[in-house]
Amino acid sequence: MENAIREYGRTELAQLYFPMLCADAAWRKLKKWINLNTILKAKLREQNYQEGMRSFTPRMVACIFEELGEP
Repeated sequence: MENAIREYGRTELAQLYFPMLCADAAWRKLKKWINLNTILKAKLREQNYQEGMRSFTPRMVACIFEELGEP
């Protein structure tokens, strides 16, 4: 595991997945992936994720890594 499971800012995590995009575009793309993945979206909601949050907790990051794979 290269990327530690820790708290990440939303654009920080997005840029790990999409390093070739600027921060805003990377976040929009990651947000789209989250919204299209109903299992991931449900798991994040169980962790109290809400639209507009600026960071992901370690548990949320673990869910994202589990569903999308590590960046």
